[in-house]
Amino acid sequence: QVQLVESGGGLVQPGGSMRLSCTASRFTLDSYAIGWFRQAPGKEREGVGCISNSDGSTYYVDSVKGRFTISKDNAKNTVYLQMNSLKPEDTAVYYCAADYMEGACLPLASHFASWGQGTQVTVSS
Repeated sequence: QVQLVESGGGLVQPGGSMRLSCTASRFTLDSYAIGWFRQAPGKEREGVGCISNSDGSTYYVDSVKGRFTISKDNAKNTVYLQMNSLKPEDTAVYYCAADYMEGACLPLASHFASWGQGTQVTVSS
């Protein structure tokens, strides 16, 4: 059974940075595409970005493009979400998710079967 654990959330001031980690157990993360998603209070879960398992290519939604970066450390079986220039509207519970897929990935929830428990990110002064 695929298991994912997110960590690194917390409180950060607007304009600050934070790095989230998604660590996998019971499977080799490099074999799966990893997506990052977030859900703010009263809103639907939305995709943030993803990294493919085929060639390591990444995809970001427009609202985070240029501010967020997804990377992978195969030795640690961990995927990171580096978030810079954070805004109050980035406040949400952030989730990582995994699934096998060929080719490029898209951060669509329906494309990912295995999910972590989420970590809270609060951007506030």
